[in-house]
Order: sequence, then structure tokens, then C-alpha cells
Amino acid sequence: MPYAGAIDCDLHVPAPTISQLLPYLDDYWRDQLVNRAIDRMPFAMMSYPPNAPISMRADWRASQAATALDTLRTQALDAFGVRYAVANVIHGAVALHNDDMAAALCRAVNEWLRAEWLDHEPRLRGSILIHPQDIPQAVAEIERLATDGRFVQVLMLAMGERPLGRREYFPIYAAAERHGLVVAVHAGSTYRYAPTIVGWPCYQFEDYVAQAQAFENQTVSLIAEGVFQRFPELKFVFLESGVSWLPVTMWRTDKTWRGARPETPWIDHWPSEIIRAHIRLTTQPFDAPDAAAVAQTIERIGSDDLLLFATDYPHWQFDGDDVLPDGLPSSTLRKLLMDNALATYPRLTENALGGTATIEETI
Repeated sequence: MPYAGAIDCDLHVPAPTISQLLPYLDDYWRDQLVNRAIDRMPFAMMSYPPNAPISMRADWRASQAATALDTLRTQALDAFGVRYAVANVIHGAVALHNDDMAAALCRAVNEWLRAEWLDHEPRLRGSILIHPQDIPQAVAEIERLATDGRFVQVLMLAMGERPLGRREYFPIYAAAERHGLVVAVHAGSTYRYAPTIVGWPCYQFEDYVAQAQAFENQTVSLIAEGVFQRFPELKFVFLESGVSWLPVTMWRTDKTWRGARPETPWIDHWPSEIIRAHIRLTTQPFDAPDAAAVAQTIERIGSDDLLLFATDYPHWQFDGDDVLPDGLPSSTLRKLLMDNALATYPRLTENALGGTATIEETI
């Protein structure tokens, strides 16, 4: 790590079991889950099945990584010298068809994250897990947690029932913008539909590769529906999206927009300009084969403001301690490790740093 005090924008604490969430549920839902034996179900998201190799690095798995706060401190926070790490909990509650149960479990996950992790480790920041199929309850959860400055973003999955640009999601985005929260979109699916556009695959390998296409689709949806014209202060962060798909998507979107402008007159800038202003990507996995391809990808994006440092702990995206891909220009490193995150997440500066701290004062 060339600088101390990096900001890790995608770190995972282990998803809690239902039995771990019982203390954070009200009496009704505790009774429902126990008496119906739902508390015995794993609720693991199949985008990251617990025993799949990419779900946890072998060296971290061998030492039971991410099963305790001390392990996370040793293997992620201390090992990479981070100042802050944004913790994301990928929980199966978001895939439930029972909207009320899903909302209750998301509330419990958020309370569990706050009590078991944020309260004990000052370097951790949290993501507000929501069930976006029920817009009013999702907004209520954002409003409920907005007063806690340690929560810095709203967490959604890349594959759901509808493209994220659809206007029924606008109340979620309005709440996020109002409270200075980022909207984070993480790789994964609720599996309401096949994760590929040609149908259901046979293997988790196929599902994983298809995630990049989902982020392409979501990017075009956000642009076409005018999300950023409606919410000019809002930023989206794509987590585990990969990076190399973005230059091609920007070029094709610009090219197509030139011939289809009358259909979406609210798009008042080049789509690539809107993307550079409002969308950010984490660096793990940086899906470029070598140092030359990494540098070329950044050049074709046209800005080094879009990339945010992430370890993606404990997912297996890199070997050893080489968390940064080869080929990053030296002028980009500080921005990627610290400055871009501070520019993206208002709450890292306003709440965590006490209001008026400069970037230099954070390291």
C-alpha cells in the first residue's frame, strides 16, 4: 500500500444467521420465524454460496475468516492499513416474496450490523440494507437510520425485478439524496428471473460472469430514465461490478444517444459525461489481464475519478497482499485510495471527520 489510511469501499462482514437476528426482531416476527422453523434456514445468497471458492480466499477460510471482529481487524483492517471500511451485508432476506418479512429481516440485519460491528470498531461504516420491492418500507428504513452518521449508503443488488432507473424507485433515491447517502449496487441477484438474458445457467461460474452485463444494463437504465437529472447530487457506487465493461458501454451509449435523442429529451449531456459525474466503481475485481490493459482501461474511461479502492474482503479476487492491480498510474493512486471516496461519500467527511477536516487531515 503506497499510502496509509486508505478507504475500503467494499468489505464484507459475515451474513448473520436467522438465530443471530432473533434478538433484533420484535416479538411478532421472532414468534413467526421460530414457530415456522424459518430460523433453521441458511438464508445464504446463491450469488455467493458459502462453500464456493470465490466466496472466500483459501488462506482466510483456513483461519475461519470473518467469523469474529478480531479476525476482520487482523486480516482486513490492520493488514491493509485502512482508515475506514464500508461494511456490506449480503443477506437472503432481500430475495423473499413476503415483503413484510423481508423488511423486518432487513431492519434486523441493520440493527445487528450497528450493535455487533459498528459499535465495537470505529473504522467501520455501514450500508443500509433495504428490500426494494416494497418502496414505502424501504424509504422508512432509510429514514430510520439516517440519523446515524455511520451509515453512509443504501445497499441494493444488481439483479432484481426491474431496472434501477425505473421511476418507482425515485422515492428511495430522493431519501438517499436528502440525507447525503450514496446508493450502492452490489453484484448479486434476487433470482426472480434468470441471471442471464438467454435463460437459466447450469453453473455458478456462468452466473458470476453474467454480473457485468447486469451492471451495463443498470447503467443505461439510470441514464435513460433521467435519474441524475432528477437527483443531481446523487451518486451510485457499483460494488464488484468489474471495470473493463465500462469504456465500451460509454462509447455505445453515446453513439446510440446521438440518433435517439428525441425519445429522451431530458438527457441534456453526453451519457459518458453523466456517468463520469455520478457513477463510481470499486477496484475489486479489476478485470484486466495485465498492467498495460489496466492503464488502457482507465485512459478509455476518460477519468480516474470513477475508481474507488476496495479489498472485497473476504471474497477471492486477488492473491496474497496484492490488493492493487498492476498498471495504475502513480498520479491515480492517492485519488483511488482516499480522495475519490471522500468526494463520493459526503458522510465520511461530514460525520466521521467532524465537519471541516481536509483530505490531508484524514491520513
